[in-house]
Amino acid sequence: MGKKLFITDTILRDAHQSQAATRMRVEDMLPACELLDSIGYWSLECWGGATFDSCLRFLNEDPWDRLRKLRKALPNTKLQMLFRGQNILGYKHYADDVVEQFCRKAIENGIDVIRIFDALNDVRNLEAAIKYTKKYGGICEPAISYTISPVHNEDYFVKVAKELVQMGADVICIKDMANLLLPYEAYSLVKRLKAEVDVPIHLHTHNTTGTGDMTYLMAVQAGVDIVDCALSPLANGTSQPATESLVATLKGTEYDTGLNLETMAEAAKHFRGVANKLKTEGFLDPKVLSVDTNTLIYQVPGGMLSNLISQLKQANAEDKYYEVLAEIPRVREDFGYPPLVTPTSQIVGSQAVLNVLSGERYKMFTKESKAVLHGEYGALPGKVNEEVRKKAIGDEPVITCRPADLLAPELDKYREEIKDVMRQEEDVLSYALFPQVALKFFEARAKAGEEEAPAVACEPEQSAAEEDAETGVTTLYVEDLTI
Repeated sequence: MGKKLFITDTILRDAHQSQAATRMRVEDMLPACELLDSIGYWSLECWGGATFDSCLRFLNEDPWDRLRKLRKALPNTKLQMLFRGQNILGYKHYADDVVEQFCRKAIENGIDVIRIFDALNDVRNLEAAIKYTKKYGGICEPAISYTISPVHNEDYFVKVAKELVQMGADVICIKDMANLLLPYEAYSLVKRLKAEVDVPIHLHTHNTTGTGDMTYLMAVQAGVDIVDCALSPLANGTSQPATESLVATLKGTEYDTGLNLETMAEAAKHFRGVANKLKTEGFLDPKVLSVDTNTLIYQVPGGMLSNLISQLKQANAEDKYYEVLAEIPRVREDFGYPPLVTPTSQIVGSQAVLNVLSGERYKMFTKESKAVLHGEYGALPGKVNEEVRKKAIGDEPVITCRPADLLAPELDKYREEIKDVMRQEEDVLSYALFPQVALKFFEARAKAGEEEAPAVACEPEQSAAEEDAETGVTTLYVEDLTI
């Protein structure tokens, strides 16, 4: 790709997911699309992650309709989505026929680049999504979930990257969801990857710990091809570093992005208005903008901390916050060091809360903790504490195959279940991922007749536990975790 740095802007997806509980509506996006389309980004991330759930659950908006509108409004720019491997955009593993149909329909409706990750970096959980992204003509960008632990080092990440290239990756993403990748480590990792794999390297970080810009600058010098930034009104803090700042920094150098700051300033003006609206509605909390170096100490992503506080508030146990913080790394070690990203961040966090509140470690397990230890989410990267595993699943054998191999095709079953309310083939996928939420949405849509269902006013309280799928935050609602 040469020396020029390419930029993916996350303003339409991760920026508002990380800062404003994914509450930006499509009507807030469309007025700026002509400007965004003329800037010359490598891609615009605008779909996937928590947007799908949020559209149906809170905004009374069809996520597929949003994608079609954005595709029409952004004819010259690649559109990108975030896809959780065999979990797609939900919280459990789906059968391969659902993964295939989702890839197919996402690409048909306008997605160009599919970034695929797995919470455990178990590449078997990426197999189907990679295969079907390629089959239907998408650009396939598998991601390495970056984390720090005794089993995660540079050699480990390079090995995973090489496996992903063999599986068909067009681009490799380093996905640093908790902003743990420090500048000199970024330089070293990117340098190794550029030397050892022959596809472009795309780096994604947040600015939670305040190191994001420096990480990008070092990565650029090591030869990174593409980085994720966000336009300034929704940048920094738990979001991505600001696009304009990096573009200005590299102007006139060999890495010059060639992007136009004036056009960006105009687009930013529009999104400043949107950010103010989100603030007024109670979704944009100023604390998401402050630097929080606790992430570096506890390796707990910023958004996961706010979810823990909300769980402890519900249990009238806010005084146990630091005990829970200290318990998280211990649970993570017992569970074989999973990276803390959806859904493992919520599972480890909730188990730590249970351990502290019940006064005895592992007196109770959530259903999800049992599933992780049983191997239902894939292979754990490190050694599991076998005593804890035995307590959770008894003498049940641990699943060692690719978990999805145990799942029978399920698409026809879903189609049959909603045949009376189905209006488009995509409805089956919405229902497969979020059955109750989708049915409510279909009901509202039917009531509104052929007109679009009126947007529902949503209360900020609803978002207390649902912030972000990738800052390790919670889109897995607390009530969805079961004991």
